[in-house]
Amino acid sequence: MPRRVKDFIEISDYTSLDTLIRYLQTIRDNLPPDHEAELQIRGDEVFGRRLTITYFREQTPEEVELEERYSGSNSVNAAIDQLQRQLDDMPFKRNAGKNG
Repeated sequence: MPRRVKDFIEISDYTSLDTLIRYLQTIRDNLPPDHEAELQIRGDEVFGRRLTITYFREQTPEEVELEERYSGSNSVNAAIDQLQRQLDDMPFKRNAGKNG
């Protein structure tokens, strides 16, 4: 099952209000379901300010393929998880040291 990733859209501060409203409406109408979109103002006086819209979307098939290729196989992850559970179940006895 593909996971969701956070994506963003940036809007520069040099635009008319009518253009900005139309642009925001277009973005809203094309967001994926369960997008959890947020609008923030980012930047500063030196580099300029911009509106940033962040939202969640499903991974593309290419992103899923790259993640599977570089994240390791599930059998290796399952073996590591099993070893971790075994180590968690091992009793631990603390040795009394000089300070203890």
